[in-house]
Amino acid sequence: MSLAAKQIPVARDEEKNAQVVELLFEKFGDRCSRSKAVCEQHGHTTTWLPNQAPDAVVYAQSSEDVAEVVRICAAHKVPVIPFGAGSSLEGHLNAPGGGVSIDLSRMNEIIEVSEADLDCRVQAGVTRKQLNSYLRDSGLFFPIDPGADATIGGMASTRASGTNAVRYGTMKDVVLGLTVVTPAGEIIHTGGRARKSSAGYDLTRLYVGSEGTLGIITEITLKLFGQPEAISGGICSFPDIQSACDAVIMTIQCGLPVARIEFLDPLQVKACNEYSKLDLAEEPTLLLEFHGSEAGVQEQSEMFGSIAAEYGGSEFRWATKAEDRTTLWQARHDSYWASFTLRPGAKGVATDVCVPISQLAECVTATRADLDENGLLATIVGHVGDGNFHVLVLVDEDNSEEVASAEAFVSRLNTRAIDMGGTCTGEHGVGQGKMKYLPYEHGAAVDVMRSIKKALDPDNIMNPGKIFSLN
Repeated sequence: MSLAAKQIPVARDEEKNAQVVELLFEKFGDRCSRSKAVCEQHGHTTTWLPNQAPDAVVYAQSSEDVAEVVRICAAHKVPVIPFGAGSSLEGHLNAPGGGVSIDLSRMNEIIEVSEADLDCRVQAGVTRKQLNSYLRDSGLFFPIDPGADATIGGMASTRASGTNAVRYGTMKDVVLGLTVVTPAGEIIHTGGRARKSSAGYDLTRLYVGSEGTLGIITEITLKLFGQPEAISGGICSFPDIQSACDAVIMTIQCGLPVARIEFLDPLQVKACNEYSKLDLAEEPTLLLEFHGSEAGVQEQSEMFGSIAAEYGGSEFRWATKAEDRTTLWQARHDSYWASFTLRPGAKGVATDVCVPISQLAECVTATRADLDENGLLATIVGHVGDGNFHVLVLVDEDNSEEVASAEAFVSRLNTRAIDMGGTCTGEHGVGQGKMKYLPYEHGAAVDVMRSIKKALDPDNIMNPGKIFSLN
């Protein structure tokens, strides 16, 4: 399978790249790897785009390490690509111009936690599970949950969200401040611990979601939340996709403070049953979770039960025990890998869109019809409480007609979502895979983005070939 047409060519200077690798090896010793396998692993993601490996990987342990690497690369105009956990889906980590991958996974210190102020400061390599494990006895938690055990730095860089976004927001809502290494190798600090500020440009929001194209995030100050007194979760199936989506729309429009509301289509339920050894009805299904007081959770559950019944939903299967909820949500988080049980050996074409909640039913229904009409085997799953859903198309990578059909479907899906007032990506980010849809979504605003990129990174060394071309 070759999808090179989606990837922007980036000038590659083998001589300069080799020179920089030698300098970094002298500086960092065994923390600089030139191994082909290590480099390919740092170019590889769960995307279906071809692997474009860097020339070397440096394992940073501090912001100063990152700054030193960037200064050396900047002096020779060699590309720099930040790497966290490698869980991105749109080719963010590829190195089309070669260069150096800076692996921040060893920068995994939780620097400070303020229980009184409900915030913390962490290094970029801290993962969300690591942070929540550390916070468990404090009565606090970090709510952003994209499924994969991503690093906090990577989550900030892609403006990640996940299953809890409908109640707690996305990374743009919980990041208070950042430490960033600029393209010149300078360490700067944005934002702070105050919950609001009118002091100057909001640089924090500029870097959150910039996917490493403007600088490398090395530390993050985050909002935290109190662990809820009570949690209630459940599962409910519906006769068709339209009914399930309509129930979601009504839930949100009624202002019901649901913490999570996830959708699985029948094929996804079938895959989860097989992979996670469940016995769910293979019908359009909603997974829900409510947070609050004992009385509040009970009231919310009853209200949703009434809404579900109105749209033909089944009786709830409530997971009141923590271990039962964990099993259910782990199955949801494993849905990507579970999908491959439907077609062993297939390649997964993963994509996501997000639409206004009022357009959700129409968009998901049209998407399912599109897949069926074109004979594509695919699962649909989503954080539908905020209008975001994902499609994983399973294709035979040696079948050029099938690959072309999948590509055409992805284009139609993204166009459909944008035409409905939505976006080509609710949480995957742009990377390489979504680049061609950005002008259709944002129009002339893309030129403003290019201007910012050129002003901050005039030599285009920061994760080049991502989000948009500079031409």
